[in-house]
Amino acid sequence: MAQQERVLRFLYHTVPGRMLLRPLTSRGLSALAGRFLDTPLSKPLIKPFLRAGKIDLGDYLPEDYRCFNDCFTRRIRPELRPIPAEEAALISPCDGRLTAYPITGDTVLPIKQSRYTISGLLGSEKLARPFRDGLCLVFRLCVDDYHRYCCFDSGTKSANIFLPGKLHTVRPVALAAGPVFTENCREFTLMKTEHFGLAAQIEVGALLVGKIENYRGAGPMTRGQEKGRFLYGGSTVVLLLRKGAATLRPDLLAASETGAETRVRMGEQIGWAAGFGPEAGKETQCAV
Repeated sequence: MAQQERVLRFLYHTVPGRMLLRPLTSRGLSALAGRFLDTPLSKPLIKPFLRAGKIDLGDYLPEDYRCFNDCFTRRIRPELRPIPAEEAALISPCDGRLTAYPITGDTVLPIKQSRYTISGLLGSEKLARPFRDGLCLVFRLCVDDYHRYCCFDSGTKSANIFLPGKLHTVRPVALAAGPVFTENCREFTLMKTEHFGLAAQIEVGALLVGKIENYRGAGPMTRGQEKGRFLYGGSTVVLLLRKGAATLRPDLLAASETGAETRVRMGEQIGWAAGFGPEAGKETQCAV
């Protein structure tokens, strides 16, 4: 782990490292690697991956994995990711390590070796405006997590809007909390939900070129419906909620206030819609 941190610091925080990142994260090279992981030639990588991640295939539906990505996006047994019956429950859209942040005018989120404001994450000040003083939930997926994600409530969704990654090789972009060396590619969806009002879900890919695969465009969505999946690479899901839309579980708020992550699973209840839960009638509060 310490060696990995040193490599990441070199790649992201030195001029030679950032220059090296450009070919390593080019779309051409990433597409080539992605194609390889989609072929039977990548099957020898499966067993070492499962062993290193201590992944129990008994938790997943039996499949004959044709390639590495088939294994990476394996389907879990539905009974292991149940959706709560209570419709007002705020559920996690994915497996991951959760941190909650209050959204203020200068909120800066540390995501994947970079930093984002809410407007930077969405690529638009106008789209970010409705979430002012709201809540941002960041779910950091690790390689051994389940890499499929779902809709957290029923309602309607917009088209999937893709923002390509950028590499600021020699002159990083200045941000309030420090320099920004990279912007990961990401894809976001605006949602009109039944219990939480307007929301946004953002999938962030690894490095500059992510492997994000959303299944459907604009139209209806159902709570717990599989929304998409990440192919190989570390990944992050970000959920934006408007002011007062939800109340989070007290343990999640307490952990986030100390900067700690809480491990959650897809479908797990992490809070309640406004007017429900142990603090019914109170607006969401989250100080980090």
